[in-house]
Amino acid sequence: SDQRWKNLRRLRYVDYMEADDFSDMVADASLEWDIEAIIHMGACSDTTETDCSYLVKNNFEFSKLLAGWAMELEARFIYASSAATYGDGSQGFADEESQIQNLIPLNMYGYSKQMFDLWCLRKGLLDRFVGLKYFNVFGPNEYHKGAMRSFVLKAYEQINAEGRVRLFKSHRPDYGHGQQLRDFIYVKDAVEMTLFFLEHPDLGGLYNIGTGIARSWNDLAGAVFAAMGKEPAIEYIDMPEALRDKYQYFTQADIRKLRDAGYTAPTMPLEEAVADYVQNYLMEDEYLAG
Repeated sequence: SDQRWKNLRRLRYVDYMEADDFSDMVADASLEWDIEAIIHMGACSDTTETDCSYLVKNNFEFSKLLAGWAMELEARFIYASSAATYGDGSQGFADEESQIQNLIPLNMYGYSKQMFDLWCLRKGLLDRFVGLKYFNVFGPNEYHKGAMRSFVLKAYEQINAEGRVRLFKSHRPDYGHGQQLRDFIYVKDAVEMTLFFLEHPDLGGLYNIGTGIARSWNDLAGAVFAAMGKEPAIEYIDMPEALRDKYQYFTQADIRKLRDAGYTAPTMPLEEAVADYVQNYLMEDEYLAG
């Protein structure tokens, strides 16, 4: 059953509307709200989704609809791009607008995000819009996301059920098993970075949302075991053939642009963030409040 409603129980909000009803009302210009800012996080974020039409409709067309509405309202527009746009990382991870056209995403999800970044660039909107390239976000309130839940939650469940976790083997000689690297960022830090742009309406452009530090899947698994007070037990399994040419072996946010923009808060270290998530939310069956 759909458990997303539980994410709302401890949140404060003025109104709620289903996405289809909302998009219809935006298209019909029948919403008479006084809007100062739009934070657009909605998307199909399934990196294994292969229905191109579905991804284009949800991640590109709907984003264009909201962008047009924001321009009509003269409202601030902050949207979620993705680190998936960087592909295999061969072009680096610099969040410079001049580099967008050089990026080659490895999956259709990443390309759907790339499409909207390019659209904003070609329309000359990135001086007033903010696109946030989120790296590997984990944390509370992701319980409903199925296969797209973070590894922390999946590992917690695996350890409880089997006493071990499974990680993909490396299929490249330059990476050991479980030594593939990611920039893992806690959702609490990602939220603070996002709100920074709400509080600084003079800023525009693309910005990476990450820690700037790449850590291995082995590190992440070890942090989950430590948070649960257990010794690590890791099984390495073959990566599905369909994923091997689409898999990112290294991601690390270049956050110099974010820092130069004035964001100075430190990010929570990986082990501390995992412990907070596991001990204060997963073990307690708790949800974020706000």
